[in-house]
Amino acid sequence: MSSLTKVIGDYIVTLFSDSPKSEIVLRRKDLAEKFGCVPSQINYVLRSRFSPEQGFLIQSQRGGHGFIRIMQLRFGDCDEYAEHLEELVRDAISEQEARRLMVILQERGVVSPRERLLVEVALRNQEEQGRVLFDLPPYKRDTMRADLLKKILVSLAMS
Repeated sequence: MSSLTKVIGDYIVTLFSDSPKSEIVLRRKDLAEKFGCVPSQINYVLRSRFSPEQGFLIQSQRGGHGFIRIMQLRFGDCDEYAEHLEELVRDAISEQEARRLMVILQERGVVSPRERLLVEVALRNQEEQGRVLFDLPPYKRDTMRADLLKKILVSLAMS
């Protein structure tokens, strides 16, 4: 049996596929009643499955007439895409964070499984028999990884 978090997340994703717009408006209370859970469970789903890293922005208003607006990020051109990448990757990124981002980009159809694998290999901390090939401090490796990741993803978007 699927976890409640997955069921709620899948339900929200289907709402996007049924809607011609790139945004949907929901009520936290209605979702909680529909799935027989507490509103905080809905908050958890939104934080874990609909973050900017996963291509979504959330606006929320609490209270009697409160709502949740979930907007799916879509990029009209490469400049918008590059700006979004700049915000996601920032100045430095660990190997684990880069891998997580690549999985999300593959799930969204931004990169193919093959492209994801190639990028992950290129960004991996290269170790040979227990010693690091590039003898750099970790912060410097993370900075170089972020620069390389941004360049690769922008190149993939342009092709």
